[in-house]
Amino acid sequence: MLYDVRTYTCRPGTVQKQLALYAEHGYPVQVKHLGEPLAYLLAETGPLNSYTHIWVYDSAADRETKRKAMQADPAWQNYLKLSAEAGYQVSQENKLMTSVPFAPAKR
Repeated sequence: MLYDVRTYTCRPGTVQKQLALYAEHGYPVQVKHLGEPLAYLLAETGPLNSYTHIWVYDSAADRETKRKAMQADPAWQNYLKLSAEAGYQVSQENKLMTSVPFAPAKR
């Protein structure tokens, strides 16, 4: 399995606004194409004003197929437009990861 770990940082005081925007316009279309995330997490310590979500794919090809379909969806394009207009996010970090044989991650 391939784990897509994405961390976003928002301007101070805007994380809840970004999450509300995403919950209404982004999450439904993302789940439609990618399935439920493994986790959706809000930072309480460390780099604040950030959140992380983890999506699970069978392979890199599976990820590419699902994300390509999502990118083509007008509802996702609308969310991206609304998010850009809001301007809450200031950075994004993506990591593609696999689990080690002796401690496989669970879906």
